[in-house]
Amino acid sequence: MGSKRSAVSSASPAKAVTGWVGRQSTRVKAILGVAIGLLTLVGLKLWVRNHNHFFVASEAIHAAGIFVLVYKLTTQKTCSGLSLRSQGLTALFLAVRLFCSVFMEADIHTMLDFASLVSTLWVIYMMWFKLKATYVKELDNMPLYYLQLIPSVVLALIVKPYTHYGFMSEFLWAFCSYLEAVSVLPQLRLMQNAKMIEPFTSHYVFALGIARFLACAHWIIRVIETRGAYLYIAGSGYFWFPVAFLAEMVQTFILADFCYYYVKSFMAGQLVMRMPV
Repeated sequence: MGSKRSAVSSASPAKAVTGWVGRQSTRVKAILGVAIGLLTLVGLKLWVRNHNHFFVASEAIHAAGIFVLVYKLTTQKTCSGLSLRSQGLTALFLAVRLFCSVFMEADIHTMLDFASLVSTLWVIYMMWFKLKATYVKELDNMPLYYLQLIPSVVLALIVKPYTHYGFMSEFLWAFCSYLEAVSVLPQLRLMQNAKMIEPFTSHYVFALGIARFLACAHWIIRVIETRGAYLYIAGSGYFWFPVAFLAEMVQTFILADFCYYYVKSFMAGQLVMRMPV
């Protein structure tokens, strides 16, 4: 009895806070979200000395999220709730980034991207061949060419970094950065169509949200520390860093709404998430 009472008492404040937030207007929720984000940024800035670790943590969490999918496909033998289109886009931008990284960096980022790419390709193989009967193609219906691929190619041709590696490397690096920012959109569309999200899929998307927040935190902290000069580190008149920063912000905001409902469902003890209509 005592353990049950302690569990109820410990859960009550969390449910009370969740219920209070749920009753607030969209404006109040947005203000609370910004406030929590700013406080988290301040904490990360004070706690983490080397801000480059944000990118390492971001890629490691992304890889961990994919391993969650691997575990799901291995144990549950179903790929319901997963977007094959998102996985394809993820494999594409990881492959391009890995190609660029091998020639430009060849460091821990390369190793993490390689692990993520191999895991993603395995997920695609399982969805396409072994577990194809459980893939709900009708719900995975977001167009790829007009909303993800073509805009990323066009923007990469217009705005790209200036390096000594040549045009193709610059274009590919910009392309994978832009494509990564929108690669999760088919997955979010599928979840909205399905209305219900099972645990492992929601854990995966939440991991993507945390990964993007850490990467975005790196940008914001560096911009603040350099008083905006970091955005133009490539030289006066170049737009690569501002646009790349904007791409990070876009992806973070795309996932922020999902992360809110994920935390809300988790605090309420719900195993299956319900997406808002």
